[in-house]
Amino acid sequence: MAQYFRIHPINPQERLVAQAARILEQGGVIVYPTDTTYGLGCLMSNRKGVDRILRIKRLPATHQLSIICADLSHISRFARYNNQIYRLLKRFLPGPYTFVLEATRDVPKKILPKRKTIGLRIPDHPVCLELMRHLNEPILSTSFRLPDAPILSDPELIRDQANSLVDLIVDSGQCPEVPSTIVNLTSGYPEILREGAGDPSVFQ
Repeated sequence: MAQYFRIHPINPQERLVAQAARILEQGGVIVYPTDTTYGLGCLMSNRKGVDRILRIKRLPATHQLSIICADLSHISRFARYNNQIYRLLKRFLPGPYTFVLEATRDVPKKILPKRKTIGLRIPDHPVCLELMRHLNEPILSTSFRLPDAPILSDPELIRDQANSLVDLIVDSGQCPEVPSTIVNLTSGYPEILREGAGDPSVFQ
């Protein structure tokens, strides 16, 4: 059975955020709030956690999860980009976008199946940002959505679905039901791969 923390969406309780970070550091898989949907994640170094997430969502081993980072300096460890792209990232992050960039060698091969790119996010949500400040590495993440089921915005309904699947559910109230907009920046110009919560027209 999953632990269940109610963490305030604007003023997160330090004690509960620290406990959530410890659960991740101890190998846990958690459901947590972002500025788009609720996320399903584990630490990047947690190979067993990655496998659990793929099983929960019935995803192939080649599916690429996104990296949730604390800030732009964090992103620079895991992705290569020039000054022009840096200015673009600085403009739109934190925010409801996932940016696909060329991965550095700091990204484990386990999460780069047959490709050299990685999707990176900095969600604009106080709980998520505070959680990242307690961690020494990124969260590997995907939207919480069970196979053949809709995306849920109500954490109580998520609890009904995920209680036996994860180690912790963080309840910070309703989240949107729309995932992030995915923008590919590897070709030198923005290419929209998926339209989502972030306005795609700003890149046209």
